[in-house]
Amino acid sequence: MNRNIALLGSTGSIGKNTLEVIKKNRDELKIVSLACGNNLDLIRSQIREFNPEVVSVRSKNDRDELRTEFPVTKIYSGAEGIMEVAMASGVDTLVTATSGTHSIHATLESIESGKRICLANKETLVTAGELVNQYLERSDSEIIPIDSEQSAIFQCLCENDRKFLNKVILTASGGPFFKLNKEEFVNIGIDDALKHPVWSMGKKITIDSSTMMNKALEIIEAFYLFNLNIDQIDLLIHPQSIIHSMVEFSDSSIIAQMGIPDMKIPIQYSLSYPERFSNSADRLDLTEISSLEFYKPDPEKFPSIRMAFEVIEEKKNSGLIFNASNEVAVESFLKGEISFPGIYYVVEKMLDKCKKYSVKSSDDISPMIAEVEKLTSEFIKENLSKME
Repeated sequence: MNRNIALLGSTGSIGKNTLEVIKKNRDELKIVSLACGNNLDLIRSQIREFNPEVVSVRSKNDRDELRTEFPVTKIYSGAEGIMEVAMASGVDTLVTATSGTHSIHATLESIESGKRICLANKETLVTAGELVNQYLERSDSEIIPIDSEQSAIFQCLCENDRKFLNKVILTASGGPFFKLNKEEFVNIGIDDALKHPVWSMGKKITIDSSTMMNKALEIIEAFYLFNLNIDQIDLLIHPQSIIHSMVEFSDSSIIAQMGIPDMKIPIQYSLSYPERFSNSADRLDLTEISSLEFYKPDPEKFPSIRMAFEVIEEKKNSGLIFNASNEVAVESFLKGEISFPGIYYVVEKMLDKCKKYSVKSSDDISPMIAEVEKLTSEFIKENLSKME
């Protein structure tokens, strides 16, 4: 098995782990193209080590600088560059390790051209889940999830007939505040919210984990990824993050996927499926685990969970509104403009206020996101006193 890979988000956490996996499996996996943001020092190192044919960076100035240093490599920038990386000659596998919605158009084009999509970008399905599934229906493409929870469900399902599925059970670490009283949320500071008990991640996703917005996005993502009914999705808080998710079947049997928290494992599986490569990852020793705990999430304390199910019921562009307004609210929280509970307040109000439209093509997405972001920013400025 040989895969020629385009990697979007090569300098982020998932991107760097993906390159580590590829480095250890060079006989089967090859980098053809890379896209990143503005980490020039790291992309220089990646170009020298992996010798990609095509590279994209965020700005034109960075593009021009790299073109001078690497005259043989085709180097682009911006949205055009992301598309050039995704559609580079010979690529059969696209790894989307970017955050946000910048890679959706390239993902849809890659689906249309029949590539395997190794998906670590929740926003793709949250924002355009119905559209993505329409593309998949008329293509030979497949999506293999990278997020540990979605990968776990995929692994539990792949050997079993889907008609026997009763429900999927996503797990969540709970973040740092799941045992905190709701009344104390107003006192949560930025530094408090950035201390995740299990994972080391960027600021945005760490805040999303503390609000459980990240898990809400995963609920919406799972709905579209596995073509579920809303009553087939359940959620448990599991602080040890050993069981990554479970699947319950009609005979009441439950299959769980377990392992140490290491993102390289689901990344490798997405690239090797249906095979499994060996690796040097630490092995799970159940005798060293004193207990595995499970708790029901409190939707009153974490309204993000309740909102996720409302988004699924409303469909249309509700997921887009949910994600875009949360992006703006988190940025506002990190600037010290609104309180921690203010994030929930903003997102819920925007779900009520923004008009709902169907996402009919990839061209609809950017204007819709821009409009939601504008309305959210205006709403925050007008209501700062209510969210301090």
